[in-house]
Amino acid sequence: MKCLLIASESAQVLFYWTDQEFEASLKQRFDNLVEQHRETSPAFEDSINTLFAPLLISCITLNEKISDTYTSVVSENNYLFIVHQFGECTYVAVNGDGSENEDDLRRKIFVLKKIIDVCFGLVTLDTNILKKKLRPQDTEQRCKVWKMLQNLLMTYSHLREEDQSFLVEAVERLIHPQLCEQCIEFLDRQVVQQINSSMERANEEVVHTFILVHTKLLAFFSSRNASSLRPSDLLALILIAQDMYPSDSNLESVIVKDLENTAVTEEVYSPKLSPSAQGAGESLESGSYTSQFTDSVVQVAEDSLQVFESFSSESSNPKRVFLDANLKDHYCPMMPHNMYCMSLWPGISLVLLTKVPSSHVAVSLYQLLDAFTVLEAKLSDGQELGHTSRIYPNMPDLRQRMDKFIKAVGVSKRQVKLQSAWVDFKNKAFSKPDIGKSQELLQACRNVKSQLCLVYQQYFLMKAAGDSQHLSVNLQTKTLKIVQEKLIDWKDFLLVKSKRNTTMISYLRDFPGLVHFIYVDRTVGQMIAPSLNVSEKSTELGKGPLASFIKSKVWSLVGMGRRYLQKGYATLTFRDGDYYCCYFLWFENESGYKLPVIELPVLSDDSAPIGMLTGDYYRKLLRYYGKNHSLEVIKCFELFTIHLGVMPTEFVIQQCSDLVRKLWEPSRIPLL
Repeated sequence: MKCLLIASESAQVLFYWTDQEFEASLKQRFDNLVEQHRETSPAFEDSINTLFAPLLISCITLNEKISDTYTSVVSENNYLFIVHQFGECTYVAVNGDGSENEDDLRRKIFVLKKIIDVCFGLVTLDTNILKKKLRPQDTEQRCKVWKMLQNLLMTYSHLREEDQSFLVEAVERLIHPQLCEQCIEFLDRQVVQQINSSMERANEEVVHTFILVHTKLLAFFSSRNASSLRPSDLLALILIAQDMYPSDSNLESVIVKDLENTAVTEEVYSPKLSPSAQGAGESLESGSYTSQFTDSVVQVAEDSLQVFESFSSESSNPKRVFLDANLKDHYCPMMPHNMYCMSLWPGISLVLLTKVPSSHVAVSLYQLLDAFTVLEAKLSDGQELGHTSRIYPNMPDLRQRMDKFIKAVGVSKRQVKLQSAWVDFKNKAFSKPDIGKSQELLQACRNVKSQLCLVYQQYFLMKAAGDSQHLSVNLQTKTLKIVQEKLIDWKDFLLVKSKRNTTMISYLRDFPGLVHFIYVDRTVGQMIAPSLNVSEKSTELGKGPLASFIKSKVWSLVGMGRRYLQKGYATLTFRDGDYYCCYFLWFENESGYKLPVIELPVLSDDSAPIGMLTGDYYRKLLRYYGKNHSLEVIKCFELFTIHLGVMPTEFVIQQCSDLVRKLWEPSRIPLL
């Protein structure tokens, strides 16, 4: 990707990212333009506005005049431009070297939208507030916001090119049931219960916690009164954690060197526990092998431990994130949480998610915003003022809830504006019917929505001076040390295991001719796949070029499967040179019985790309399939396989069926 930007309806750039080559090209082109007109060269940010203005203005004008616009443009020099509008914001992604197609660029646009939703929450419902959050007037603050979004976008791009879990957008867990179970129990008793009973938690409550090894999930625990965490949100949190603590390439290179001198079997990866670790709970499975790592690995880990013992107040500040929360009595798609990400050692992180004290305000705000959004949509259809009760039947209930909310939040300057907007709306909505004034009521409705978003911003996106309402540094440091002590004997094993989590060796005897597979349980967003370590000098797939070649086949197969799924095909088989590739999507009930195939919805070319970070396609698909199976728990699965091309077709299909049966049981190990 050469460039990605967000612009307002006035063609003002709210955010942009460019690679160095494209930025130099734009600067040169703009300098030539400035020289022709003998003008002083403005800031590069302004030059971006000028160069993209024709594209943005024409796109916005077409949308305003005929409610339609182009979604992609190819220039004379073969630069590809993808355009998508979210409300009043126009997103543009550019590629000029042919390395990315329309789907790739559109996917990054939707991922950026997901990142913005996670970072800014419900204020994204109000375009004017969102513009100010994306483009603050203060230059230093603007650079900080843009840098944050740029880093997350680049981290996503890197992970999607290198990591299978981000390729298929599913969570990969480390497969070691005994250690996983012990860690879950430990997170419950030693982390969540300890923090939530501490006086230093500043009224915060830990609701979720998990341990990551690079991008792989070792253990996840949720408190009893927590809502479930959607797989798409979990994947977004893993992305944020990777951005905060990128994988250490120096440490990995040392581990790889160790791997080359280690026999590649499943049994060797079971270090013995020290007496202290064995006393932490039930004994873990341990083999006769104790991992022998080089002194350099130990030294790196020792150094990192000393670094994190001096836990600074700057690194201890939480990151505010907004996640889908489905509680027993309430629902909020963007519930504010505080995210604490702590690096245990390079490559291994502990993440805590806490519920903020004023989270109940977020629930009330969402319910009110949702009601006014529905009302706004119906008023936009042109319904007259005299039919308010028909437009929104629960109008009396909305009135009561709004009055109660305004009374509860107090009379600050921001709430006074909300109260004023609400009084204006009530006067228009409940006064004598006056045909022809529906536009006035529509504007009053939008004003109330805007004021509600401002209250949301005040509560959850603006930090008051001297505000320290988060877990104390001492409590965070104590938690960090406790987890380090419990995992000290496992850290080297975990780093190795993350490199070879699942290997093809254990499958070759039962499935001769199978080169690679990816199995995804879309109901819970989990995946199982053999590792692809193309950076290593020697792998199961051979040395260097062959491993990279197989990797390119896997990435190509996933892209092909998505394109056909978008067209409504749930099965795809084809020969690709010397290989035979397959893709299957199917549904099962809770007992594992395969359900009948249905006609899948066909998506338009400009729809959200298939995935979880780009709109949670599979969640919608499960809802679509479940319409005719309301009494059953429906599950959705995907399988990608690559076989040697010499294998007979019927043998390949039979192997795929047998492979699913073999993988079905391990996938039932609880993750969340």
